[in-house]
Amino acid sequence: MFFQIKGKRIEFEQSVKQAHRRLKTGFFRWLVTNRPQNLITGPIIYGMIFPLLVLDLFVSFYQFTCFPIYRVAKVRRADYIVFDRQHLDYLNFIEKFHCSYCAYGTGLVAYIGEIIARTEQYFCPIKHARKMLGTHSRYPGFLDYGDAADYEARLEEFRKTLERKTS
Repeated sequence: MFFQIKGKRIEFEQSVKQAHRRLKTGFFRWLVTNRPQNLITGPIIYGMIFPLLVLDLFVSFYQFTCFPIYRVAKVRRADYIVFDRQHLDYLNFIEKFHCSYCAYGTGLVAYIGEIIARTEQYFCPIKHARKMLGTHSRYPGFLDYGDAADYEARLEEFRKTLERKTS
């Protein structure tokens, strides 16, 4: 859509930048026209930053201490937590703040999900007997429930694949 990625910067064509600036809603207009329930629930939503940061700290600590012991390739946070919406000139500073918060939250969940998926692959790469919604990308390759043939040897193969760069 008329943009280029240059390193960590995203650059739009000049005509697109101008159109974006014209579409931007100023802060006071945004504040007056915003849904009241969004303003009322804001403290609850943003209060979640504390558990998210604690979770991030603990899961990252786990990965950095245990993955080298297990010889599991580490998950790169930058592949999951991406902040690029601040380059959108049609968003005001509050909207950019909202986008950054959501990018952190959803990226963190994906980052943690991949760390947990690698942990599951290392310790127990077996599918569940019941169908699950929302399985991770590694799950379809896991062993079928109840398939005990050569379990230990196949478990070791799953572990060896984790040593390679998998992020």
